[in-house]
Amino acid sequence: MEYDVSLVEAEPRPTAVVTATTTWPQFPALWGQLLGEVWASLHAAGVDRGCRNIMLYLDDVPNVEVGVLFDRPVTLAGRVVRSALPAGTAAMTVHRGPFGDVGAGHEAVRSWCSAHGRQPAGVRWEIYGPHHDDPAQQWTEVYWLLR
Repeated sequence: MEYDVSLVEAEPRPTAVVTATTTWPQFPALWGQLLGEVWASLHAAGVDRGCRNIMLYLDDVPNVEVGVLFDRPVTLAGRVVRSALPAGTAAMTVHRGPFGDVGAGHEAVRSWCSAHGRQPAGVRWEIYGPHHDDPAQQWTEVYWLLR
């Protein structure tokens, strides 16, 4: 798959998330649990749709925020807190295809940065398109904040 990587000025976007510190091997099993906590809190507040899932990787540990784009005034419960995606210059691409293959989009951005002399800041995130049963119709925006 070919990726078109471009520079964008990312704006802070409000989120509802659960934060965690994990390991890369443990993260795939953990993210579904964390996202489930966010959606349980939103469902309890009467929200059942209209939010796009996000993953924010704050560093390489990884310290993560898993949740949704969310800017409505509701009470969040449990470990779910308000946060925001970062602002600043970022390298961005869109991964088209199964959500589970989004790593290829990250690799495309990493390669683009290397080829264009751009220094990643270490913070990166994904914004997932709406769920679709056909993986070929799925898409994910991939962002890497730059120094």
